[in-house]
Amino acid sequence: MKYLKTILVLVLAIPQILSPVWASLFKGEDSFFEAWSPEQTYTSDYCIELKKDPKEDFVILNFTDVQIEKWDAQGELGRAATQTIYKLIKETNPDLITVTGDNGWCTSAYLKLIKDIDRFGIPWAPVMGNHDGSCCISEFWCAYKLYEAKNCIFKFGPKGMGYGNYAINITENGKVIHTVVMMDSHDGDEFINADQQAWYRWVLEGVAKKEGRTVESSVFFHIPVPEFATAYAQAYDKQKNCFVGDYAATSFGVNHEEVCYSNATSPFFGLCKELGTKNIICGHDHVNCSSILYQGIRLTYGLHTGPGGYWEEEMSG
Repeated sequence: MKYLKTILVLVLAIPQILSPVWASLFKGEDSFFEAWSPEQTYTSDYCIELKKDPKEDFVILNFTDVQIEKWDAQGELGRAATQTIYKLIKETNPDLITVTGDNGWCTSAYLKLIKDIDRFGIPWAPVMGNHDGSCCISEFWCAYKLYEAKNCIFKFGPKGMGYGNYAINITENGKVIHTVVMMDSHDGDEFINADQQAWYRWVLEGVAKKEGRTVESSVFFHIPVPEFATAYAQAYDKQKNCFVGDYAATSFGVNHEEVCYSNATSPFFGLCKELGTKNIICGHDHVNCSSILYQGIRLTYGLHTGPGGYWEEEMSG
């Protein structure tokens, strides 16, 4: 009976699995990316808009590194991940859900994660991790499944920058109060490239020009910048197991592994400082959960979600 159920699940999943393949064949992958150049004029409708209730806080809930493996998607680990996701959504009642990469290790796990989050009717914004696509049909397949989900606001973004570079303006009474930028940090041998950095500048300077002031911003991507390691080395005394100096009043969390940043050098942190970015939120390192205010920017690890990949119970939410 269990064997028959498995076959039935696979048969029912075939249209979902093949839809990106058909889209790629009949439309071409390039058709899903937007035309963009630094010379074009920024308009306010370029960014996705989410409205904040003036009487309420705007709540963002982040999931990261769910990455349930193929045979676990419908098993105990898959159910545990689902229960964690449901519990956190119900407890926090977020206005926006972000997912900072490594979303699933296979097609069935990817489809399950999308269904688990999308069913709540809450806007959600994912990015790609270094493992997305490696165990699925392709990275385009992953991006397309996110793109077609009803409540997912994922956009492919400009061509040549990976999959999923897009921006969200949070507005209150018609004014932009915060810009959230989602970016593809690629894999360990490539990081946020020069074109992405030009686009990031274009978006935030465009918002500032439209609003007549610098608007605070946060950026979400998967692999941390090297400054995560520099900040932790300065802020945390491993022998005393605590933050020290001025960091003690502004930082929290702990790291249980070395910061694994990209091999590629990038001036992106400096660009974030220049443009007034207040938060950089990443995933990637499953047993790190530090949040450190460093040179005016809060560097925060998303808490690993569920029992996928390697994990520690006290470091998983």
